[in-house]
Order: sequence, then structure tokens, then C-alpha cells
Amino acid sequence: MLPTYRPNKRKRKKVHGFRKRMKTRGGRKILKARRLKGRKRIAV
Repeated sequence: MLPTYRPNKRKRKKVHGFRKRMKTRGGRKILKARRLKGRKRIAV
């Protein structure tokens, strides 16, 4: 059986990266919420 998590930095950035989040309205909302919560890291 294959491992369920196969790390890939490029894919990670493309799917959950800061620039990807900034592109959509919903993504910006996520960043805003994480900033308000005081997250140390707001995106990958």
C-alpha cells in the first residue's frame, strides 16, 4: 500500500500557498480570519 501523504513542496504551495489564497475572495477571508486569530503562519 502507498503512504497517504507524499510531500511535494511545489504542489503544497500551488494548492495552499499565500498567492493562491489571495487570488479568491474566499481565500482572502481565510487569511483575514487566521490573522484575527493570531496565527503564527497564515499560509504555507
